Amino acid sequence: MSLFGFVSGIGKSLFGDDSEAAENIKSHIEANNPGVTGLEVEFDDGVVSLCGECASAEAMQKAVLMAGNVKGVEDVKVDKMTIASLASDPAAVTAALEQDSVEYYIIESGDSLSKIAKEAYGDAMQYPKIFEANREVIEDPDLIYPGQKIRIPK
Repeated sequence: MSLFGFVSGIGKSLFGDDSEAAENIKSHIEANNPGVTGLEVEFDDGVVSLCGECASAEAMQKAVLMAGNVKGVEDVKVDKMTIASLASDPAAVTAALEQDSVEYYIIESGDSLSKIAKEAYGDAMQYPKIFEANREVIEDPDLIYPGQKIRIPK
């Protein structure tokens, strides 16, 4: 599974057929407004392509996770996205998404945010840090699902 790979059979159900997928994913991202302007979304056979300008690498990470954690999405491409503080160089954008300040984690059966916090930080009570970093994809800290991909801030 690549950095932007996701489990297509899980996640928030936003569309019934592929014809409405792009618009519904766009609306979902814009409703939570992680810091993306000029957002355009394409959907083709389980692959979402995002285009727009992100205020920061964190904004792009959140947009990718929001799109990827939708049922029916198996990959997210960002080669047409830019980050305001960087040149529109695709390598710079990918490097910003993979920066050392964040890890990605795929939730497994039996996980809880406190269990993940215990593993990541050595303290289960640090779970609000993970919840806050993923508010766009986790609406309730007690409701996480196997297969969801989340950010773990370092």
